Amino acid sequence: MIKVSQLTKKYDEMYAIRDIDLELGQGDLFGFIGPNGAGKTTTMRIIATLLTPTYGEAYVCGYSIYTHPKEIRRMVGYMPDFFGVYDDMTVIEYLEFFAAAYRIAPHARRKRCDEMLEVVDLDFKRDAYANTLSRGQTQRLGLARVLLHDPAVLLLDEPLSGLDPRARIEMRALMRRLGGMGKTIIVSSHILPELADVCNKVGIIDSGVLIANDDVDSIIRKVSPHIVLLVEPAQPAEFEKANSILSKQEMVASIEAKSPLLRVTLKPGVEDYSTLATLLVEQRVAIRRFAQEEINLESAFMAFTKGAGSKI
Repeated sequence: MIKVSQLTKKYDEMYAIRDIDLELGQGDLFGFIGPNGAGKTTTMRIIATLLTPTYGEAYVCGYSIYTHPKEIRRMVGYMPDFFGVYDDMTVIEYLEFFAAAYRIAPHARRKRCDEMLEVVDLDFKRDAYANTLSRGQTQRLGLARVLLHDPAVLLLDEPLSGLDPRARIEMRALMRRLGGMGKTIIVSSHILPELADVCNKVGIIDSGVLIANDDVDSIIRKVSPHIVLLVEPAQPAEFEKANSILSKQEMVASIEAKSPLLRVTLKPGVEDYSTLATLLVEQRVAIRRFAQEEINLESAFMAFTKGAGSKI
């Protein structure tokens, strides 16, 4: 659905993006993560044919951004971070106006608009003036607008920005629903944890360079290739005993012992560590905590961007 190769945008001597490579299939929900000014919006605007790259290529549904921009625009729904609404239009009038711009047949416009309001759970506001909506409701209205022509690809630039917690939860649920409909979605954000449970693929961009591009689990594994266990004996007196037992095991690479917690790093390739818990129990060491340390998407981002500007 989307294929990007060495995409670069340069302003004088400054690179907005440099050598971006990306490939997404139907139904992929791609989280584009990076700080403000990293190049997310530039990349999305080029894919939407709203900006011409300095060099590089991008294809959407098999069409080149250079030779078939009109065809691409029919297949793409682009929602910018901020967009205006017309003060003197109701929600349904706003959508019908854009349905006409999308050249949806007059007899089908009202039905299509009503259907999109139901998709984004905004049908109860159909007769309200667009400028009276909350930030979250305005975002959903914008999403309904870009869905009117049934695009195969959605480009959502910071759709979670400025939303309250409830609105963010609702927007994430809506993105999952759209992904389930088979649409290919790129959603950008600088709110790192927001996309971890929504996207099946993630790209981390910094200083215009895509420094990581994979599924969430793979990115986390790149940051932490070793499994780390957090072990806490139930009794402080058993701390040293547990440390001694675990340090002698073949699968253990190292132990960081800071009472009351043992941070046990396993050797590369070790995935089954159940025998360690069994061994402690057999040696009569009561355990309060025995769990794998979690590395979240935010930790992965910080690890990748530590050497910003160099590809991994």
